Amino acid sequence: MHLTKIWNRIKEAVRDLAYIWAEEMKMCIKDEGVLIFFILVPLAYPLLYSWIYNNEVVRDVPVAVVDLSHSAESREYIRLFNASADTRVAYYCNNMAEAKDLMGRQKVNGVLHFPADFALKLNRGEQTSVGVYCDMSLMLTYKAIYMTSMNVASAINAGIQIEGSSITATTERDEEVTTKPLDFEEVPIFNSTEGYGNSILPGVLIIIIQQTLLLGIGLSAGTAREKNRYKSLVSLRTHKNGLFRIVGGKALCYLMVYSVMTAYLVLLVPKFFGFTTIASGSDLIGLLFPFLLACIFFGMFVSCLIRYRENVMLIVVFTSVPFLFLTGISWPVASIPGFWQGVSWLFPSTFGVRGFLTLSSMGGVLADVKVPYIALWIQTAVYFLATCIVYQVQIKRAAADGEDGMAA
Repeated sequence: MHLTKIWNRIKEAVRDLAYIWAEEMKMCIKDEGVLIFFILVPLAYPLLYSWIYNNEVVRDVPVAVVDLSHSAESREYIRLFNASADTRVAYYCNNMAEAKDLMGRQKVNGVLHFPADFALKLNRGEQTSVGVYCDMSLMLTYKAIYMTSMNVASAINAGIQIEGSSITATTERDEEVTTKPLDFEEVPIFNSTEGYGNSILPGVLIIIIQQTLLLGIGLSAGTAREKNRYKSLVSLRTHKNGLFRIVGGKALCYLMVYSVMTAYLVLLVPKFFGFTTIASGSDLIGLLFPFLLACIFFGMFVSCLIRYRENVMLIVVFTSVPFLFLTGISWPVASIPGFWQGVSWLFPSTFGVRGFLTLSSMGGVLADVKVPYIALWIQTAVYFLATCIVYQVQIKRAAADGEDGMAA
């Protein structure tokens, strides 16, 4: 008899979960706005964003040259600078006024200025300089111009050192030691292409998962509230554990949809564009499962605090860039003030992005992301309980007012 009661309760719980799941799935399918943010945006937006940055680094950045030296040394510097894949000498100017005018009209992104005594000081063995002016509105072009200038200057310095040591040096090896006494080789470890795409876009994919989930759940909640649906949920809530079945059934619907979308975002999109992906499937599942649950319950909790569905889009769009900065992929975590680091712990994207990059881009395993992994499970538990509380309040209010709707 006791086993029969347990079995009946299990069947009742499964039936209630299936009912809530089916109702929520119907709502998602019938609501065009929810379909857009659950299906269309996760499918199309990552492709568009990744395609824009598919070149990884900027090439042939236009630069203006002001050569007041007119010497063989300055022409050699310009030749090496123009031979780089990252920069291109687009204009030769007679003075800085012409170069400033070109920058003002955005014809060039930088200026090289050679003083009149450039060659004279070099031949005297004195220190000279080359003025490098860059447009700082785009850091990628600034990096290309500055790094190319530094590399050319190093190459010319090495040649000058070889000429100066030719008296004492007897072999090519002696010249190598003179110009490069401490040998080194640059080997990119994680971001092998040294590009923007490999650095930022994998983290952006995780942000997209969170933001589209918030948008879809928020729109679904607004629709349910505006059309006064879920009349049966008031009676279902009165059953034992009924509230947990409501929250669980709705979360199951979102989890099923986004399990597919997440697999597409973290597995297929990086393959399409050649992003570094060296994580194992089991480690990714282990991290992304609590991440999805945390995002779902976070979205359900926030959706109860927003009354109108239009407000969801405004809030999510406004917070997208701050969420990205708080993850630490575009700004070092150590440089983020302590207060804002504490604020970042409230959002699943913070730990999801950090853990995903460690696994996917750095070749880590689940044990290496222990802190984000535990933090995501804590967020899942906290936001689940918070969601149950706000749902309880919403359902009681609907029952007391005689309304059919509730916060979805």
